[in-house]
Amino acid sequence: MSGWDRLLDLLFPPKCPFCGCVLDTADVCPACRKTLPWTEEDRREQTLPGGLRCASPLWYEEAARQGILRFKFGGASGAARALGGLMAECAAERFSGEFDTVTWVPVSGKRLKKRGYDQSRLLAEAACRRWEMRPEPLLKKERDNPAQSGLTDAAARRANVLGVYTADAAGTDGKRVLLIDDITTTGATLCECARELTAAGAQSVLALTLARTREKKENRAADERDCAACKNT
Repeated sequence: MSGWDRLLDLLFPPKCPFCGCVLDTADVCPACRKTLPWTEEDRREQTLPGGLRCASPLWYEEAARQGILRFKFGGASGAARALGGLMAECAAERFSGEFDTVTWVPVSGKRLKKRGYDQSRLLAEAACRRWEMRPEPLLKKERDNPAQSGLTDAAARRANVLGVYTADAAGTDGKRVLLIDDITTTGATLCECARELTAAGAQSVLALTLARTREKKENRAADERDCAACKNT
């Protein structure tokens, strides 16, 4: 930890991004570590359309969902250091030695102005601090398209991001890129960004997100398990 980081911890003690308790270090409190909806080891990595491998440490539900919403929309930008640390742990587990450059899915200028920060860039910067490197701005969002969260159909999500991003060919050529975003739903945004990076000359692209949503069939199975548990109590 740098002297600057230690000074920040002294002036603004780190808090658990999920429950808000004050911590000795910028991490996650032991209670949340134990109860968060971690993706199972055999489900931590998924293959998105086009063969894009994407890893995520958390399911987008329960306390994880609430913490991410506070970080993304509630002005809790300081949570990025701990959240990015969780992503770095996941990347070390799944993608060690498979990337040499890190970038992120950028927000539009309009949303950046409204929100005050780009949440995926903060996550990328926080993860990169663990590796003593800096993320590179290899992607640019050309227009402010409607939010993906308002679209439930996978085809509509793909159409919504088509042609929205462009990649920096000079910075991408020949690189093995780790692409960072906050949440994976259908993977449409990640796949479009990966397509642009590959077209610009990237040797390979891997994706890393903080959390992923369950597929509908997985949600139904979870509901059935909950109902069975209720009947047995």
